[in-house]
Amino acid sequence: MRPSSDADELAADLREAARHLVVRPLIAAERFPDEFVLIRRHRQQLDQWFTQRFGYRLQVTADTARLSKTTVVVRHRPLRTATAQRRPFGISEYLMLALVLAAVVSGPSVISLRDLVQELQGAAAEAGVTIGSELSDRRALVTALRWMIAHGLATELHERIDEYAHDAEADAVLAIRPDRVAMLPLPVLARAQAVEQLFERSDSRNTARAWMRARILEEPVVYRGDFDADEWTELRRRLGEESGYFDEMFGLHIEARAEGVMAVDPVGELTDVRFPQTGTVGHAALLLADRLSQQGDAPVDRDVVVGIVADLAAEHRSYWSQLADSPERLADEALELLADHRLVDLVDDEVVVLPAAARYILDISHEAVSML
Repeated sequence: MRPSSDADELAADLREAARHLVVRPLIAAERFPDEFVLIRRHRQQLDQWFTQRFGYRLQVTADTARLSKTTVVVRHRPLRTATAQRRPFGISEYLMLALVLAAVVSGPSVISLRDLVQELQGAAAEAGVTIGSELSDRRALVTALRWMIAHGLATELHERIDEYAHDAEADAVLAIRPDRVAMLPLPVLARAQAVEQLFERSDSRNTARAWMRARILEEPVVYRGDFDADEWTELRRRLGEESGYFDEMFGLHIEARAEGVMAVDPVGELTDVRFPQTGTVGHAALLLADRLSQQGDAPVDRDVVVGIVADLAAEHRSYWSQLADSPERLADEALELLADHRLVDLVDDEVVVLPAAARYILDISHEAVSML
């Protein structure tokens, strides 16, 4: 018997809401009104799913939804700027964002840019760091504020904050949402004094099944070595059940191999960075994955990788950007992209090719065609 149309519609709505929450864990109603209506309507079922299956926590208020991914912290998931060409945050931009969030979490709801800068200087002094009014500091602050505005944490009321990047005397007025700011921190951040401590806390595996599911959902691929023997055996034994969960909630297909497991999105939307991708770095990374995979499992010296990239740049220079003129820099960016997708590991001055890279071995065949 075919399920009713009402059941089909409900399943589709739940899947759309769950997918949206995974991609955008903080959702402002004014930015995504249709999706927020779905999330609010089905918040009980969504909360049950995420809590029981992934160990996540869903908060839904009158105009905000926040999915706190408390189970695991992904190592290769940087914040990305709210610009046309989205790029990972730099260290100074992370610093500015953290200082801004700390300064405004308790209010006020409206603040001038000049007053905010004074608050930041006080917060920085308390944290033992130094910030100034140099061009680089101002640009980092504008990047942080732009990210907040794009995510519904702040709104420009007068003037434009962009002017501050070029003029230290420029001012603006911002409306702040302290309630949304307070939703941002994850519990795992509490009392973590260093990055490695943060990862250790997220790797506690208090609920092994939820932890494994979260790894599969959040990582591009998980490998057998990511689990101990008992965890891997349990995961393989329950693959049918896990596949059902991932399909029901997200429309994802579980692809399992002897080396690891991957959640595949047929639509290609549940990612912040696609691979393969267009552009010089994306093309170079794809070709590099092919070359490295064909060299076997042995680690490859970074100098050798730079040489490979230099050869590729010479071959494709006519339609690559000026980045091709700097093989070392292009190699670094291509390797970073591959590492972000867990296709390689970077260990000191060596590159370790991971099994999933073999998916991108280029299969090019040439067929002779008669022109007679």
